[in-house]
Amino acid sequence: MTTWTEYTPFGLFHLPAVASTEQVFGAGVRFQTQVFRAVMRYQIESLEFLKHRCEQDMKLMDDLTNSLEYKDAFDVVSNFAQNASAEYANEAGKMAMIGSRLASQTAKRLSEEAKTTFEDMAARSLA
Repeated sequence: MTTWTEYTPFGLFHLPAVASTEQVFGAGVRFQTQVFRAVMRYQIESLEFLKHRCEQDMKLMDDLTNSLEYKDAFDVVSNFAQNASAEYANEAGKMAMIGSRLASQTAKRLSEEAKTTFEDMAARSLA
């Protein structure tokens, strides 16, 4: 009767299919890590922007309570709205740039992983 203990512990990793599968799983783990990092970058950027906007909201309330006339309050609110709309537009641009950069990096990395995997598979099949 043949048992697994008769084989070397790493003997299975000499099979081309097992080694290729190991590379594919490694590429999958690296891809998941990159996606996790991308999500964290999005969250960091979003939270920093949200913090800034909350500070601006508090400043608006302070400015409104310090304004003495209706005209001053109108100017304060219109300035706030103008600045807020510009900041939201800038933030949307930043988020689009982050997404574009991450998609480009991911595509490049996946292409490199696929190329390496196929080259290794070809080399193993010739050996």
